[in-house]
Amino acid sequence: MADQQPAHRPDRAPGAHTAYAPPRPPVSDGYRRWAGILVRLAAVIAFLMAAALVASVVLLVRADADTRNAAYGYLAVALWAGIVLAIPVLLAVGIPGVVMTRRVRQQRTGPL
Repeated sequence: MADQQPAHRPDRAPGAHTAYAPPRPPVSDGYRRWAGILVRLAAVIAFLMAAALVASVVLLVRADADTRNAAYGYLAVALWAGIVLAIPVLLAVGIPGVVMTRRVRQQRTGPL
């Protein structure tokens, strides 16, 4: 058994390389519009998340300053929960927006 050779693997089948692939169809106006909408929406969500983070810190400082303002601490925790829940939404909106915008720019400038 030790004298057996491993099976010969044939070379890759001939075919078009990725550089010679057919060009993609042109990007439509609706595609460009949705790319911009998704990127702007992701920016708004990121801004709201940053504002919620700052507001939660302010609420924690107010809650720590006086024991009668303890409810502000719970509001800060609720804001943190909102931030955590908004992260997947930000990713779900931002990643396709960036990919679509990149494709629009590549279409405008030509293949790299």
